Amino acid sequence: MHLYLKNKFLYIKDYKIKCSIGKRGLTKEKTEGDHKTPRGIFNFKFVLYRSDKIKYFRTGIRKIKIKKNFGWCDDPKSKFYNKLINFPFKKSAEKLYVKKNFYDLILVLDYNSNPVVKNKGSAIFLHISSETLSPTRGCLAVKKKDLLKILPFITKKTKLFIS
Repeated sequence: MHLYLKNKFLYIKDYKIKCSIGKRGLTKEKTEGDHKTPRGIFNFKFVLYRSDKIKYFRTGIRKIKIKKNFGWCDDPKSKFYNKLINFPFKKSAEKLYVKKNFYDLILVLDYNSNPVVKNKGSAIFLHISSETLSPTRGCLAVKKKDLLKILPFITKKTKLFIS
C-alpha cells in the first residue's frame, strides 16, 4: 500500500487527505533551510511518538517513544546531520519533545539518509499539521485524525510518492 502526494492531497486506498507542504512548494533540488518539500519516492524508516499524548496506534513499522531529550540534527557541519540525537548537543538540532502537538506523531522518511549529503536537507517527516494546515518548513503534515487513520497501512514496503 503506497501513499501519493498530488496537489496538496495525500492518497492512500480510498482516502483523500488534505496535506500541507513546505511553504515554498516542491523541489527536486532540496537544500537545508529552503522551506521546500523534496520530490521523489521515499520509504518510511520508523515512527516517533509521544506516549504521554498518543496512547495507542497500529502500524507496520518500528515505533520509538519520544523522550524529553530527543532532537534531530539540522547542522550540516555535524557528523550527526539528519539523524536522531540526544540533548545536550553542541550543534544545531530541532527539539522533538515540544508543547505543540505537531510532533506528537512523526513518520520519518528516508530522505537524504543513505548516504547523508551535507546541506541537502534534514528532518523531512510526515507529521501532525496545525488546525489550519499551515505550510511547513519542508515536511508533509496532515491532521492528527488522518495520520492515525493511515498509520495501520504503513509498512516497511510502503512508499511515499511526492510529485
